[in-house]
Amino acid sequence: MSKTYITQALRRLVESRAHGQCEYCLLPSELAFMLPHEVDHVIAVKHGGATHENNLALTCWRCNRYKGSDLTSFDPLTGALTPLFNPRLASWITHFGLVEARIEGKTAEGRTTIQLLRLNAPDRLVERQRLIMFGRFPMPSQD
Repeated sequence: MSKTYITQALRRLVESRAHGQCEYCLLPSELAFMLPHEVDHVIAVKHGGATHENNLALTCWRCNRYKGSDLTSFDPLTGALTPLFNPRLASWITHFGLVEARIEGKTAEGRTTIQLLRLNAPDRLVERQRLIMFGRFPMPSQD
């Protein structure tokens, strides 16, 4: 069984690599007013995922709760069982785009992740629109 304790040094590495923003919805950690960002096992420990930097992602509490230990879900366009976006294996802009405040899926993985993590739920759209309006939402990058 994999070790699940995440050291402070490992947490700092994950936060730094993610530029302090959720690796799924891009919400900056300093603007997450309700709960701090969390370190998520991209592949959950129960599925054999290791507590190693190559399997950890910085997530906001909402993305982490909706993702849970899921690895796949159904593509809303095709209905096919599809892997979720893995921030350790692909760049955000390969799978997602930002259209006004809406995160749009460019691939099956993107669409599936958007649906499962509810990235465009009404409250999240309002929050994202306000952050964009005040210049506080990070524009997607190649990282």
